[in-house]
Amino acid sequence: MRPMDPPIRAFLGFVAGAISVLIFHQGAWALFHLGGLMPPPYPMSPVPPWSVPLTIDFCFWGGLYGLVYGLLLPRFTMPTWLSGLILGVIATLVLWFIVAPIKGRPLASGWVPRTMLVVLVIHAVWGIGVGLILSLLASRAPLRARSAP
Repeated sequence: MRPMDPPIRAFLGFVAGAISVLIFHQGAWALFHLGGLMPPPYPMSPVPPWSVPLTIDFCFWGGLYGLVYGLLLPRFTMPTWLSGLILGVIATLVLWFIVAPIKGRPLASGWVPRTMLVVLVIHAVWGIGVGLILSLLASRAPLRARSAP
């Protein structure tokens, strides 16, 4: 990956995370919906406290994860799709063991194996998408600013 300044990596990471929600996350969700395992994709039900549509909320949080991923990307030596996959697994673990208890939901999707697998696959696909999209965006981003001699 081309060297970029951290603010550019953070911005592109946010964009990649949000776009990946719309394409990869919701695309995987749609496939599970076709199989009868999920409700329809792109849910627009309001999320408290500001009544933001759920898909927009997903994009925001996906973008924040992408922002952190973009900042950490130079430390990774593996392909971006693989580090993105790891990002998706980490996001799933955070959802299961931090977000769920805060929202009063059961840990790890209630320990229901099929539900756990669906959630893990959706987030893993999203993470791979973040890695791929960020690579694509980075290939078109301006190079790192060079300091004056």
